[in-house]
Amino acid sequence: MTDSGRPSPPLDLILEKLSVSIPDPRMELDCSNAFELLVATVLSAQSTDRTVNAVTPGLFRRFPDARALSGGKPSEVEPLIRATGFFRRKSEQIVRLALAIQERFGGKVPPRMEDLVTLPGVGRKTASVVLAHGFGIPAVPVDTHVMRVSRRLSLTVSEDPERIEEDLKRQMPESSWISGSSRLLLHGRYVCLAKKPLCNSCVLSEICPSFPLFGSRPT
Repeated sequence: MTDSGRPSPPLDLILEKLSVSIPDPRMELDCSNAFELLVATVLSAQSTDRTVNAVTPGLFRRFPDARALSGGKPSEVEPLIRATGFFRRKSEQIVRLALAIQERFGGKVPPRMEDLVTLPGVGRKTASVVLAHGFGIPAVPVDTHVMRVSRRLSLTVSEDPERIEEDLKRQMPESSWISGSSRLLLHGRYVCLAKKPLCNSCVLSEICPSFPLFGSRPT
């Protein structure tokens, strides 16, 4: 039982309801391979998928793979990604990232968590995104949306992303890790908003422990 007086709903019921509102939980970054996805995910920090999708076609025309990008200069990359924000830091970061992939992994993005997190600028969340959506390997990426939704639904009490990842993995079968975490992310991005969650039109309102706290707010 939660502080709201409502019981914590089982994750399988949550995902069943979200499968109705989000029948096709696709990755919203436009990428054609694991390298593009890795770079795009790094660029998406403090930016939006829409903005990243607007700049990556030009970036990947100029630098189509790790070999090409590793030989580039940050000053050449900067104007191509300026719209994503923090473009100087990100330019240096993705060039160093490409160089590490080229030197240590023969130009191919490694399909293992333990290798991915050793790359410059790649944390566990980014690595999980690449595993799940670049290679189809079961993983649970935990970003701010997944964190917020998981806590509001009482799927976790932690604020630590790795602990939240463990809690979510424990509550759903491995076969649902990718689709399940994607639905939680998209639900957080478009419905369970940080400041004004759209509770009154949410498919989870009947079972959500946080609905009594947010449901009366105007949407």
